[in-house]
Amino acid sequence: MSEEIKAQSAEGSVPKPPTSAVFSMFGGKKAEKKEEGNESTEEKKDDAKAKETKKNEEEAPESPDVHFEPVVTLEKVDVKTMEENEDVLFKVRAKLFRFDSEAKEWKERGTGDVKFLQNKETQKVRLLMRRDKTLKVCANHFISPEYVLKPNVGSDRSWVYSCTADVAEGGPEAFTFAIRFGNKENADKFKSEFEKAQTINKK
Repeated sequence: MSEEIKAQSAEGSVPKPPTSAVFSMFGGKKAEKKEEGNESTEEKKDDAKAKETKKNEEEAPESPDVHFEPVVTLEKVDVKTMEENEDVLFKVRAKLFRFDSEAKEWKERGTGDVKFLQNKETQKVRLLMRRDKTLKVCANHFISPEYVLKPNVGSDRSWVYSCTADVAEGGPEAFTFAIRFGNKENADKFKSEFEKAQTINKK
């Protein structure tokens, strides 16, 4: 009987190692470490896959040019500009303004090429100006012998004149125009050609 008690007391005095259940009771630190280890391994695998994919994309050959036949074939249409029966006597780049009598100020009408066109049949000369890019007409009138080019105040490269019948926007309208050029030389050439056109239109 005394030997059994001694054996039991001896066994009781030796502490047993803690089990995994004890750790789980206090937050499961060991389990977390294992999970962290698993995460880092998975992250490494993902990084390796991403690098491999990127490498494959870089090494992949370029796709060949693919040609598709159009479903609908459109025929080429000749667009008429209403200038087909006219000769270009003079062309120069300019900026056009018109005077707004209600607002009492100059308003820009467009920038582009201004041309003097002579009709092959009637020999009459008109002034035509189209805006850049859109090619919309912003000035279209015959150069009447009564028009007078006046120098614009404070500028040697622009002219002002009154037009009694401009048809750029539909019906004939009277406007006061100011036309400005890139330099004095172009302005002088325009004046010279303008006066020549007036002489032609007198006939």
